[in-house]
Amino acid sequence: MFKKRAKHLLEAISADAILISSPENQQYFSGFTGGEAVLVLQKDKLTLFTDSRYFVQVKEEAPDYTLLDITKTKPTAYLQDFSPETIAFEEDFVSAKAAKLMADALPDSRWLGIDSEIMTQRSIKDETELACIRQAATLADDAFHHILPLLRPGTCERDIALELEWFMRKQGATGASFPIICASGYRSAMPHGVASDKLLENGDFVTLDFGCFYKGYASDMTRTVVLGKADAEQKKIYETVLSAQMAALDCLHAGITGKEADSVARNIIIKTGYGDAFGHSLGHGVGLQIHEQPNLSPRSETVLRPGAVVSVEPGIYIEGFGGVRIEDLVIITENGHENMTHSEKKLLEL
Repeated sequence: MFKKRAKHLLEAISADAILISSPENQQYFSGFTGGEAVLVLQKDKLTLFTDSRYFVQVKEEAPDYTLLDITKTKPTAYLQDFSPETIAFEEDFVSAKAAKLMADALPDSRWLGIDSEIMTQRSIKDETELACIRQAATLADDAFHHILPLLRPGTCERDIALELEWFMRKQGATGASFPIICASGYRSAMPHGVASDKLLENGDFVTLDFGCFYKGYASDMTRTVVLGKADAEQKKIYETVLSAQMAALDCLHAGITGKEADSVARNIIIKTGYGDAFGHSLGHGVGLQIHEQPNLSPRSETVLRPGAVVSVEPGIYIEGFGGVRIEDLVIITENGHENMTHSEKKLLEL
């Protein structure tokens, strides 16, 4: 599997060697999860440079790669032996200092940035990847069901976030896929309102945005509930977001662009008078990272392809009042999509 991925990239890039430095791409192309390494991909050889802390791990996780001790042989010294004309690297990840050192070590080589090519390849998940994401989504669904009885007035947002992460870890997750958002009352108008010391109060919107990593792959979901009875404005906002999300889900299929999908949800919110309260994009790709390609945004001309995994998460946020976001994680298919998030979406009044 990993050799096939490396071969695919090598065939897509006109380069004598490809350097892989980021932890996520190292895992994708080799299986190695240690992070502190450099991969060198060549058509006839795959090499992994790291130090003795990871030698045993490399042998277990990346047996397709030749292991070299980075404290004795630097990747640039290795490349100098055959003076490659073109070397591809991750310019979005490598620091300016590191890039200069590499260029100084190989002044006659042409350096080529290939971040977009890598992310395009990673955006289409194979069945092994999809199985991991499905399980991560299942763990998040289970955590939502677990947390509902604990959403009561007087409970601290931070305690809710900790309980969500602890539950997912106990069920097999390696950790939260991002800092968990638990935003209640006026704080629910903050799209990225990471859990605070605020106590939940009767009448609050409570927005929970969370996910986990399972075998390196992320999940992402959001649900918003009301503590006690929802008032008329809360119901209107919630039903608007839910209608926008359901319409966006209905339109998703291979061949649609991210811009087209975003407009379906956005137009519904605009027509109900809340257009200015939906400031972020409809969704984003999810995989080894919580945000990756493709994007569902007003500017995205990317055509969705089968195997892409995206979030679908419209929202309305009104400062001083509160906000609602509803998010599912889906796989794009030829004729539609597979929704991996199964938690209840009707308005829950707890």
